[in-house]
Amino acid sequence: MMKVLIIGSGGREHALAWKLSQEKVIEKIHAAPGNGGTAKIGTNVSISSEDIPSLLTFARDNKIDLTVVGPEAPLTLGIVDAFNEHGFTIFGPTKGASQIEGSKSFSKNLMKKYGIPTGAFEEFTDLDAAKKYIKKIGAPIVVKADGLAAGKGVIICHTEDEALNAVDLIMARREFGDAGNKIVIEELLIGEEASFLAFSDGKTVLPMATSQDHKPIYDNDRGPNTGGMGAYSPAPVVTRELFDHVMQDIMIPTVRGMEAEGFPYRGVLYAGLMIKDNRVNVLEFNARFGDPEAQPLLMRLKGDLSPILFATIRGDLKNHVLAYDERPAVCVVMASRGYPGSYEKGKEIRGIDDAEKVGGVVVFHAGTRRDGDRVTTSGGRVLGVTAIGDDLKQAIGRAYDAAKIISWDGAQYRTDISAKGLKYGKA
Repeated sequence: MMKVLIIGSGGREHALAWKLSQEKVIEKIHAAPGNGGTAKIGTNVSISSEDIPSLLTFARDNKIDLTVVGPEAPLTLGIVDAFNEHGFTIFGPTKGASQIEGSKSFSKNLMKKYGIPTGAFEEFTDLDAAKKYIKKIGAPIVVKADGLAAGKGVIICHTEDEALNAVDLIMARREFGDAGNKIVIEELLIGEEASFLAFSDGKTVLPMATSQDHKPIYDNDRGPNTGGMGAYSPAPVVTRELFDHVMQDIMIPTVRGMEAEGFPYRGVLYAGLMIKDNRVNVLEFNARFGDPEAQPLLMRLKGDLSPILFATIRGDLKNHVLAYDERPAVCVVMASRGYPGSYEKGKEIRGIDDAEKVGGVVVFHAGTRRDGDRVTTSGGRVLGVTAIGDDLKQAIGRAYDAAKIISWDGAQYRTDISAKGLKYGKA
């Protein structure tokens, strides 16, 4: 019997706990720091996901058999390296390998070196030089903070003034702190986005089902970017032909490139793609499960998850396959009023239990806190209402029927999650 520690507090971490809790070999699940959902499945531990020494001590004292890292920040801080040094089994890429998400400059230069399709770019550490470049090439353009910014450091600029203001926001006003010490300015790619996630043990790449995220806060992809306002799987924009192209020309070369650079990649590799006219470009790489993509992906995944995690760690993925429920799944994120800007916490949430009575629905917690039977908001993205259905239309209907049952003061959510998928017909 195994004891598992899940690091993080989002919807992704609740989904991981939910999936792992179904395995007979797992005796106990801890989440650090966890949320209102993980508290119902296992035990929350009041340790920050970035407090690596305390997490190490907890793993040792509680004889943890497997640690699973959800968010990117502890990965880029080197939590996997630290656990490995102390002999603990942990799932996720090393600090060096996590640069693929932790530094957009590293990622873009890797793609350039190994011929992985992506938009043209330049990088800057000097504010005046960046502005001079923008005035030279004009807009539309994309300005990105080089480091981690919780999914909010990418600014799409349709005018030159917007681009100049974005540079000021990141480099002068330090909106994203040290993440803005360097910026990447790249061409704006147009098309339909999709998420492509795969397990990699450093050699073998085992792809997951396709999915699609919805980054902007408002319907029709308007407003500022967020950590993700909803997702669905599969994503019909990724045809069988495109799927094979992404594997052969993006995922496998990236893993080989990382090994050649001295950073063998073991964990989940997530490629954010832009697709137009059967051409695919990489927008960015992430070094972990997507949130909210993990919710529909894990809902559809058949069989146990832990053998895949252990095979990834051991370098034994070539002997494994993934099987998915053919039915689509949809996740609608319910967020606090004001998100992705400032928002209030401590609002009591009502209706979660009733929402989960809707057929095929699981409500994954993100920014929540549990106090007895009472659940309150504690973050920007609060819940991921996730549903599986016989077809995409049914899955969408179930997710929104459940979301309408849930309420708190200031709840907001997009009403068009997965609508892009309907135009492809039955999915």
